[in-house]
Amino acid sequence: MMRSLYSGVAGLQNHQVRMDVLGNNIANVNTTGFKKGRANFQDLLYQQMSGAARPTEEVGGINPKEIGLGMSIASIDTIHTQGSLQTTGIMTDLAIQGNGFFVLAKGDATLFTRAGAFGLDSNGLLVNPGNGLRVQGWNAEVVNGVEVLNTSGAIEDLVIPVGSKDPARATEQVYLACNLDKRLPEIPEGAAAETIRQGTWRVEEKVYDSFGQEHTMRVEFVKVIGQPNQWQGTVTIDPEAETPTNPAVGLNPEALAGNTFTVEFGNLGTLTRVIDGQGNPSAEEGLLSMNVAFDVANATAGEGGEPTRQTFALNLGTAGSVLNTVTQFAEASSTKVFEQDGYGMGYLENFKIDQSGMITAVYSNGSSRTLGQIALATFTNPNGLEKSGETNFVASNNSGMANIGPSGIAGKGKLIAGALEMSNVDLAEQFTDMIVTQRGFQANSKTITTSDQMLQELLTLKR
Repeated sequence: MMRSLYSGVAGLQNHQVRMDVLGNNIANVNTTGFKKGRANFQDLLYQQMSGAARPTEEVGGINPKEIGLGMSIASIDTIHTQGSLQTTGIMTDLAIQGNGFFVLAKGDATLFTRAGAFGLDSNGLLVNPGNGLRVQGWNAEVVNGVEVLNTSGAIEDLVIPVGSKDPARATEQVYLACNLDKRLPEIPEGAAAETIRQGTWRVEEKVYDSFGQEHTMRVEFVKVIGQPNQWQGTVTIDPEAETPTNPAVGLNPEALAGNTFTVEFGNLGTLTRVIDGQGNPSAEEGLLSMNVAFDVANATAGEGGEPTRQTFALNLGTAGSVLNTVTQFAEASSTKVFEQDGYGMGYLENFKIDQSGMITAVYSNGSSRTLGQIALATFTNPNGLEKSGETNFVASNNSGMANIGPSGIAGKGKLIAGALEMSNVDLAEQFTDMIVTQRGFQANSKTITTSDQMLQELLTLKR
């Protein structure tokens, strides 16, 4: 009879634990990134009244007689199902769609979380503003003017230096892709100004020196007399400037002279070759370009006081191609410089985070640059992680080591910027489990009271 009492006590205690788990789930129904818990029961020890007996020739087998001694908690699991995503519109809010955890640092300790309500501190570090834990990833390094992101290296604190300067960059490449109207007339010597104006096609584009100053590059095309498929280009830099810029053009960057060159087309209107002012022809395949040099005002090179010369490549396109290439068709001439790589100094005004966790800075000068990438971690057994509070987890002996890398690799999910993952607690499920738990607790309490009444009856037998 005492066995039923202890079974009832075990039932009360463990149903109370299950109720504690449910209460914690319901309390965190609106906690960002929270993962609900689940209490699983198992039966406890058994007292064997008699063992089993095998069948004989005379009688059959006998089953064992065992009396259970109650129940216990088998496990309290963390359910890592995907929570719903809520759009916030805040660029530093991040949600993981799929598997993975954000990696946070607290001194030398490493923690993991699904809560992505991040922000910037006064030093430009990406942190969890609720506890100051620093988001980990990889910062880009500038090597020879190119941003290099080494995601195989050690993770570190992510820095977003809002307001920092982006130094000016001198123009090195200009890509020209205009169409020269084959119907334009040739300009004979001594032609009237109106005839010259009608037969000339002008292309202008801004280029930048190493200080970030703007300069106007002007290229004027006129037909070569007697050569229906050739056009002469004349390059000028800052044509309205008071101080001459002395532009020079040529195929050989070491020997530039004059400011003219010739563009030659085939009968199909596609580019075939270019010829510099010295009569040197280019190859008739691949990318065709001319080197252009000019004087930079208010800049000197060395002690002699000579003006600084800046050189850039004027790319006319690929021979035989019509894609982003200078052409000659019987259509209206077009002015198209589809790319030049220079810009003035700018300040970091904004940044964005894409699905791979790549952080891209947007500067006031229109340029963009990769700043870093957010790291994600996955585990062989995420249920083995230990909860450390503040919606964080730490690795345990049974979770396995963290596999840290970029999103989308080795089962890691993708990042959604401007959104947060909500709790995966289902209130309908929790309320249903609460009813079942309450009834279980009530039934076990009834077992105890009934056993107590039976003991009372036993004590009254003596009377």
